[in-house]
Amino acid sequence: MEMFIIFLILMIIILVVLVSCVRIVPQANALVVERLGAYLGTWHVGIHFLMPFIDRVAKKVVLKEQVVDFAPQPVITKDNVTMRIDTVVFFQITDPKLFAYGVENPIMAIENLTATTLRNIIGDLELDQTLTSRETINTKMRASLDVATDPWGIKVNRVELKNIIPPAAIQDAMEKQMKAERERREAILKAEGEKKSTILVAEGKKESAILDAEADKQAAILHAEAEKEKRIKEAEGEAEAILKVQQANADGIRFLKEAGADEAVLRLKSLEAFIAAADGKATKIIIPSELQGVAGLVKSIAEVGKE
Repeated sequence: MEMFIIFLILMIIILVVLVSCVRIVPQANALVVERLGAYLGTWHVGIHFLMPFIDRVAKKVVLKEQVVDFAPQPVITKDNVTMRIDTVVFFQITDPKLFAYGVENPIMAIENLTATTLRNIIGDLELDQTLTSRETINTKMRASLDVATDPWGIKVNRVELKNIIPPAAIQDAMEKQMKAERERREAILKAEGEKKSTILVAEGKKESAILDAEADKQAAILHAEAEKEKRIKEAEGEAEAILKVQQANADGIRFLKEAGADEAVLRLKSLEAFIAAADGKATKIIIPSELQGVAGLVKSIAEVGKE
């Protein structure tokens, strides 16, 4: 019975040892394995077996891209302005062996390397350049860190300046400068608006004057045409009146002829026709020679012409 218990205990111990020697490596992970303290190999995705008591997993490495947010670091610009800048580093482990044996504390090493690199870059820039050259600073830092961390099996994919915190006095000066700039732009926009408004008003007045002048011109033309038409109508009316008078006189003379009037009566009617034609406006009337023999009629004609 005792032998059976001892055998059972030994079997359990062997089973536990065998189970502990089985390693399953998940996706995006790697295991650095040592045998008797020396590097044996790197295990990737799948199932693996350790030699009992002589093999061990030295380090478990995550191969996914990782993000580290470092605390703000004090830096001094070229124009002696002290500010604080915190950075964010995106990196990925490409060689688990170098990562396990290249540096004792990789994250701390990256943080210190980031701080020194940032100080070197900012030291060559003035304050305004630092605030407006984030992309340039990010590119320089990524290139420097990528070269420095390559022996550690780390690839730096990206570096971002999360915050740039200048001193309080500098912040106040910047806010005042921004306020003054906004006020200047507002004044410029207001002046441009007033200028455009004045130009539009002047153009409107000009167009109105042109339209008024055109309207006056059209009115003058219409008035002249109306006056012309009036005079033509008056002239036509006077001509028609004269024509009717002459026609009436001619009809009267023809009637006298038909009635058998003598020569003196006919001459007298012709003279009356001349007087009617003069209409009291003529100062001189040329009388045919046939009518000049009637002296009494000439006197009457002269009196009628004076009236």
